[in-house]
Amino acid sequence: MSPIWSSYYGNCHSLLFVMDASNPTQLSASCVLLLGLLSAEELAKASVLILFNKIDLPCYMTVEEMKSLIRLPDIMACAKQKVTTAEISARDGTGLAAVLLWLQEQHKSSG
Repeated sequence: MSPIWSSYYGNCHSLLFVMDASNPTQLSASCVLLLGLLSAEELAKASVLILFNKIDLPCYMTVEEMKSLIRLPDIMACAKQKVTTAEISARDGTGLAAVLLWLQEQHKSSG
């Protein structure tokens, strides 16, 4: 779906980017997509929430190790956007209340 993402950039105030925390082998591909989104001029003013999903599943790397591997602190420091991260499990609902609060806050500040 990523080739058509740019069709939806117009009037975007908030962006949720989901990374699969149970599959570190896909981190580099996810990072390339994230960098593409963060460099899109149409999204320069959008707030970004990076979600590390599937934290309920076993994995040989911690989320902190994944963040370090993709150099997320450096990416966040260089991004034009305000970037936040959260750890969630869409399956059991862990962290989803915080995501909804984040969305509400972004809606209030953009409206």
